[in-house]
Amino acid sequence: MTLLDHLTLLTLLDAGALAHLAVSWVLMSWWIENPSNSRPSVTVIMVEYRRAWMRQLVTREPRIFDAAILTNLRQGTSFFASGCMIAIGGVLAMVGNTDKIQMAASDLNTAQVPTIVWQAKLLVVVLFLTYGFLKFVWANRLFGYCAVVMAAVPNDISQPCVYDRAAQAAEINIRAAWNFNRGLRAIYYALGALAWLLGPVPLIMATFAVTFIIWQREFSSLPRSILLDGPVLPSATKETTS
Repeated sequence: MTLLDHLTLLTLLDAGALAHLAVSWVLMSWWIENPSNSRPSVTVIMVEYRRAWMRQLVTREPRIFDAAILTNLRQGTSFFASGCMIAIGGVLAMVGNTDKIQMAASDLNTAQVPTIVWQAKLLVVVLFLTYGFLKFVWANRLFGYCAVVMAAVPNDISQPCVYDRAAQAAEINIRAAWNFNRGLRAIYYALGALAWLLGPVPLIMATFAVTFIIWQREFSSLPRSILLDGPVLPSATKETTS
């Protein structure tokens, strides 16, 4: 049998569950990055705090505190990028070991399913992890760019370019954070995609659960309430560039 013949063993419910996963991921990402002005997401709220940070950078002496914060942000992106690489390697090792996949299949489902079907399900997880890895790497690089621009902000606040350069650093920092958040969402949905090994219905349920968790943390969490109660309020932000 060819690869296409094997994949036809997937049911319409499988196809629907996979489509539900993809659509939920895309729509939730779009909603988080383009919320209404009346109910901004945590991601959008943090935009103004990052801009306020760079405005404070101009007059802060010394700037070691800012450098330490940026170092911690870069360490976070490095940690998740490394974690994604390890996870990708682990899943690919499972994909390449048909014996273990067949043993897992017999434990998860009594029906005889070709190995290639289980491999296809695991490859969906790999795709999410790969996307997350690429976003974390790009975020890490953007934080590096931000560090360079921050270092280029003159110590003499009378220089005409001081606040413009600080604003540039803020915008690069914002884009780095958005890519970092996209990587995190990819990990969430990769974990949800693992439920497909149990069948299409568990995948649908896992997708709902992951989507709700992400929505709750972005739009209805205690940290969001705390951020909104602060002195820096979010402004309308349009941000979709990578």
